[in-house]
Amino acid sequence: MAQTAVGGPAPAQDELAESKTQLREQGWCVLPGVLSARQVEQGRKLLWSAAEAQAAAGVSGAHLDPNDRNVRVFNLPAVDRYFIDLLVHPLAMSLVRSVLDTPPLVSNFTANIALPGSGSMRVHSDQALVVPEPWTTPWAINIIWCLDAVREENGATRYLPDSHHFSRRADVPADAEQRMRAYSAPAGSLIAMDGRVWHTSGSNVTVDEQRAMLFAYYSADFLRQQMNWSLTLPPKTIEAMSDSTKGLFGISASGNTRIGAELTELGGR
Repeated sequence: MAQTAVGGPAPAQDELAESKTQLREQGWCVLPGVLSARQVEQGRKLLWSAAEAQAAAGVSGAHLDPNDRNVRVFNLPAVDRYFIDLLVHPLAMSLVRSVLDTPPLVSNFTANIALPGSGSMRVHSDQALVVPEPWTTPWAINIIWCLDAVREENGATRYLPDSHHFSRRADVPADAEQRMRAYSAPAGSLIAMDGRVWHTSGSNVTVDEQRAMLFAYYSADFLRQQMNWSLTLPPKTIEAMSDSTKGLFGISASGNTRIGAELTELGGR
C-alpha cells in the first residue's frame, strides 16, 4: 500500500471504490489503518490538552449529554495544524466528494471523549440540523476519526441502518434507538457517514476504557456552515493555510460563491 500524507497506509483503489459504493448504498463505511500509531497517539495528546484548556476557560458541552462523562471539545482547527491536516486528508476528501454533488465546505469539527459511565445523547441526523425536510439529496457528510478502538461497550456511535433513505422526520420509527447498531473500528480508522443517517452517541459501560472520536462535518457549499471560521479561527491559523484550504473553510476572498463563474460562462454564449 502507498503512504498517505498523514502517515497511514492508503487503501488500494479497488478497496476505496468498494468503500465508496458501500457509503453510497448503506450510508456509511469504515476504512481501518488510515492513521499510524504515532499519529493516533499525537492526536490523543493534542485532544486532551485542548479539553483541559477549554474546561479551564469555562467552555462546556454538558447541555448536549445526559451526564458529565462525555467530554466534548470544540473548534479543533484552532487547536493545532494536526486537525486541519485531517480535514484535508486525501482519503477523507475523496469520500466527501463521492457523496456531495457540489463542492464541500467544512461546517464544523469537534470531538467527544466518552469516559466510563457516559450516556447516550438524543437521536438525530446531522443534515436535519441544518436543512429542512424533505431530505432527498445528501448535502452533508461526517468523516469520523477514531483515536481509540471503538465498539458498542465503550460508547461507539450508534446508527440506524438505511436511515439515510428517510426524507422526513415522520419516517423515523418510534423504536429507532432499539434498532440501532454500533460502529466497530480499530484505533486509526476513518468512518464515513452520510449526513442523513440517524444516529446517537453510545453509552460507555466499561470500567476503564475511554473512547475518543473526532467528527469532521462537511456540507454542500450553498449551506450556511455551523461555524463562522473567520471569527473562530486565530488569524495566525488562517494565515498559515493554503488558498485551497481557505476555500474549504469558506474564508477565501470570494467566500463560497461560484455564481460569478456561471455568469461568465453564460455571458460567453
